[in-house]
Amino acid sequence: MQFHSVSEYASDIERARAMGWFRKDRQPDIWEVADDQPLGDIGAAHKIREICASAGAIAEKLAAAGGRNPAKKLAADAERYQAAIKCALEAAMNISDDAMRDVSVSQIIRLCVKVDHLKTARVLLRVIHSEKTKAELIAESPVLIDQDAAN
Repeated sequence: MQFHSVSEYASDIERARAMGWFRKDRQPDIWEVADDQPLGDIGAAHKIREICASAGAIAEKLAAAGGRNPAKKLAADAERYQAAIKCALEAAMNISDDAMRDVSVSQIIRLCVKVDHLKTARVLLRVIHSEKTKAELIAESPVLIDQDAAN
């Protein structure tokens, strides 16, 4: 049996901590965590807000990449963004309150606009019932006006 001094243990702990910094393991994103229970309208709205806030950083990174085909440059981030949008849309479909759903969908639309996914944003804009919410979104992002529909 070999005995170690206290300094050897400390160095092992420090070494383990330092190696932890370099690990590629990442915490799962909010949209990757499975919900065991139905959320209800308020829970779904909170989850959508959290998803949009978390995916907003990814959207900014994708938008900053710009140029030709940023999804190719940042394939992993583009995949995470798509998963976030999909999860947020699934949660929004389960919200029965029109006003709450409108607010949640408007958050998703803002996220789509950040990454210049205007086709998706315009389709989602049609889902919103509140004319006031639609007007606010269009005022924030005039690119949401569908040029084909306007003509």
